[in-house]
Amino acid sequence: MNEHFLTNLGRFDMLFTVKDIEADMGRWRAALRLVGVGWYIAICIILGVVFGRWLDSKLDTSLLWIAGLIFGIFIAFYGVYRMLMPFASDKQDKENG
Repeated sequence: MNEHFLTNLGRFDMLFTVKDIEADMGRWRAALRLVGVGWYIAICIILGVVFGRWLDSKLDTSLLWIAGLIFGIFIAFYGVYRMLMPFASDKQDKENG
């Protein structure tokens, strides 16, 4: 079953197959996942610093924000590792198969 879609782009007519559309959707999913990874890193680091600053204000210290920063970075990199492992395993499966 080979379905075709005809779109009119001004003077140019383009013919898309279902496989072309599915491939484009796969690229968009991957791009959106990577954008999500960027937001995840930023939020982890910001929350770590904010929590550290909050602890600094409660305990009357001035260095806990650095501990929060380090903790946020650690959590961010661990989360990114967990999020990107499916991409690495898919790539290895394609290379081996």
